[in-house]
Amino acid sequence: MKAAYIESFGGPEVLKYGELPAPKVGPGEVLVRVKAVSVNHLDIWVRRGIYKNLPMPHVLGSDIAGVVEEIGPGVHNTKKGAKVVVNPGTSCGVCEACLSGRDNLCKSYKILGEHIWGGYAQYVKVPAANLLPYPKGLNWIEAAAVPLTFLTAWHAVVEKGQIKQGEVVLVMSGGGGVGSAAVQIAKLFNAYVITTVGADWKVAKAYELGADLVINWREEDLEEVIREKVGRVDLVIDHTGQEHTQRLINVTRWGGRIVMYGATSGYKAQIDLRHIFYRQISLIGSTMGSKGELFGILRLVERGKLRPIIYRILPLSQARDAHELLESFSPFGKVVLEVD
Repeated sequence: MKAAYIESFGGPEVLKYGELPAPKVGPGEVLVRVKAVSVNHLDIWVRRGIYKNLPMPHVLGSDIAGVVEEIGPGVHNTKKGAKVVVNPGTSCGVCEACLSGRDNLCKSYKILGEHIWGGYAQYVKVPAANLLPYPKGLNWIEAAAVPLTFLTAWHAVVEKGQIKQGEVVLVMSGGGGVGSAAVQIAKLFNAYVITTVGADWKVAKAYELGADLVINWREEDLEEVIREKVGRVDLVIDHTGQEHTQRLINVTRWGGRIVMYGATSGYKAQIDLRHIFYRQISLIGSTMGSKGELFGILRLVERGKLRPIIYRILPLSQARDAHELLESFSPFGKVVLEVD
């Protein structure tokens, strides 16, 4: 099969395009013919070497839409030729966390493209439990832009953030995949949504997305604007990490919550702990979400309540160009690879 893959860690130049053997399905597994796979910053971190012992060659790509090509023994929830969206998180399926509907807390939890072969290829092997119904009205590109980003955003905003009707919510990086999803999800709860962008050309796009207040954090003082406009916020959804952590604590109200699903600017944040215990602010970690959460998310996407934002479409053979784009420029929306 044709695939974009790495045989060593490094910059975008380590991404190769060529032939790899197609995966062979076993019991409980299906082979999916990939039609589209979106590019995430997770792919970049894996390519750079966050997992030093990753077996090579390795195929990146977590967000997949395609067609069921082959069915392994014991699979009864799909049929050959079915259009599907793939849930990117895999787990053991039998531990207490999995059976409690919290499979993203399973000790065996793995993400396609991160720990195991993903979708930068014509075919990908996945557990049958990871197949989701294809949302009506979406093309392959749009469908592939949904799973990881919307699942991460939903879990952070709804499950971990416990958003309430009418709250003031700050979403960092509203032009990113997860950020643009989080803005839309917060608006489902009639929240007053503040979001940040890093360029003036993104401001209008963030307002079109539904944000009530957009701050270009490179040009404006985040704390000053928030204090002037709303005072403080109830809930923060953040992936930026150390660069902004103390500022986010400063603008969070007494008893508020800060949900962190990443740390793109660095892991070692210095904070004033007095704000945490005295103002009783909750710092909450969040990663992905359960398999069950994506069913409801896809229904909302199908009904037009949530929509993936696409920035650019490239062929799989240009996966390296897609990585260079994400590293050299911050797009508004998703970059998606189309697979022949």
